Amino acid sequence: ALKKSANEILYFIYEKITTEHRMDRLTELELFVTTAEVGTLTKAAEILGLSNAAASRHLVALEQRLNVRLIDRNTRRLALTNSGHQFYASCKSLLGELKEAEASLSESLVQPVGTLTITSSISFCMLHIAPLIPAFRKKYPHITVKVLGENRYYDIIDSEIDLAIRTKEYEPDSNITIRRLAETRRVLAASPGYLQRKGTPKTLDDLANHDLLLYSHANQPRVMRFTKGDEERVVKVDPILETNDGQIVRAAALAHGGILVQPKYIINADLVAGRLIPVLDDWDLPRLTINMAFQSRRYMPTKLRVFIDFLLADFAEHEYERYWTR
Repeated sequence: ALKKSANEILYFIYEKITTEHRMDRLTELELFVTTAEVGTLTKAAEILGLSNAAASRHLVALEQRLNVRLIDRNTRRLALTNSGHQFYASCKSLLGELKEAEASLSESLVQPVGTLTITSSISFCMLHIAPLIPAFRKKYPHITVKVLGENRYYDIIDSEIDLAIRTKEYEPDSNITIRRLAETRRVLAASPGYLQRKGTPKTLDDLANHDLLLYSHANQPRVMRFTKGDEERVVKVDPILETNDGQIVRAAALAHGGILVQPKYIINADLVAGRLIPVLDDWDLPRLTINMAFQSRRYMPTKLRVFIDFLLADFAEHEYERYWTR
């Protein structure tokens, strides 16, 4: 019995030492990453609840174990060495996956929780994100939604974006996953008042005698490439209004200001209601694919997964693509 008791004590001591050793290594990595991000060891120690002496010991132990200098301490604000920069990227990814794995497990046992940050064009946010929030929050009350309406593309990783809705055909960063949401036509349209005043264009050449309203962030907005069957035409236009926001283009057209060129997802309700009338609709402009972009991760955060599913279900229910492409 005494021998068994001694073995149990030795096993307990071994497990304690091994566990503490593993915890020390994790603390070293967390301290290193935090120090790299906040710039000082003192602030990193405060964030992690460590004394300055303990933080210094952990950092020295990490460098000694790796046999490499990670942080240059010659300046008031600590700076990463070249090796430090490489190791930071690996540590950040490793700790991120660990955090995601823990979050995925805990969220599967309870209601999804956290802040979900979404970005898209102002028009898409107004028409297809904001209207979903009440129903989404009713189903997932512990998720807070942060919407960034911008007609520019954020860096998803650096800006800590969970989901970006955009019409980029591809992402240069292999760490970004693209998932198709819908396709939409781009059309020319004008108000009945404008067409009554200026007449309806019958041919592409007639556009030279009309007031064009263009979105400046489109691909080559002043060069429009039309197709009709096997026929192709390139028309260069000189707009009377060029703006970086689709809602400004729409407002100008509704005020009888000219012929706009916009995706149907922005103006479909106006077309259905007769507030805008399509012109030269037998010609097709290059279509846009609306994509969802998010970080490529082994464990997708539950808050993101449930919103993507919610958005896809809404698009399927309303058959947006069918209306936007006909």
